[in-house]
Amino acid sequence: MDPVSLALAAAGGALIGLLLSVFGGGGSVLAAPLLLYVVGVRDPHVAIGTSAAAVAVNAAVGLAAQAKAGRVKWPCALVFGGAGLIGSLAGAHLAKMIDGGQLILWFAGAMALVGVSMLAPKKDEGDPSVRLDAALTRRLAPLGLLVGSAAGFFGIGGGFLIVPGLMAATGMTLANAAASSLVSVVLFGAATSASYAVSGLVDWPVFAALVAGGGVGALAGGPLAARLAGHAASARRAFALMVLATAAYVAWRTLG
Repeated sequence: MDPVSLALAAAGGALIGLLLSVFGGGGSVLAAPLLLYVVGVRDPHVAIGTSAAAVAVNAAVGLAAQAKAGRVKWPCALVFGGAGLIGSLAGAHLAKMIDGGQLILWFAGAMALVGVSMLAPKKDEGDPSVRLDAALTRRLAPLGLLVGSAAGFFGIGGGFLIVPGLMAATGMTLANAAASSLVSVVLFGAATSASYAVSGLVDWPVFAALVAGGGVGALAGGPLAARLAGHAASARRAFALMVLATAAYVAWRTLG
């Protein structure tokens, strides 16, 4: 990669970090299309593997902050993420066997689902004192396996699936689910990127540029999130429409 491409990757990482900081999820699905159509990565598998590695690092930073604030429900998060880790490895292995053009078309479909999910109203009802027991474990493990498989196949963090999954299985609040979901995002992203890296499908200089840019974007996102607090619903809808438009563009470029 030439310096211009790496600079574009850093700028794209800053945008993704900003969006993740402001909206708490969804921004990572823009990473692979950005690498393909802006940075100039030619292989969809490399774009997905590289973006998955960057997503894992960004999620780890967010997880540290959420853990310090005491919002992570560790027992539930580890059961969900541990089961999903197996699924993510299986999903990534399957994705590598699929033609790159076909895979990116499926990826566009996953992006559309993210956009639609972001348009749905969010409720913060739930039990903030949820505790893991045998019944919750039986619900969490199969769901984690399923979501992890999808996250590994598409090379995305999967937060848009993990958060409602945790809430449905345990009854925890949205704030706890969003924080706890980062455990799975880290595990799924690390497993997916490791699988791609073993196959030589991670561009490490581009990964470094994405992560560096993401750190800058995350720092800038904090003050912006505070300013948008009174317009959160409108801003989230605008972001969701941008994700849907990007999904349409990716599908058009793939089919065109």
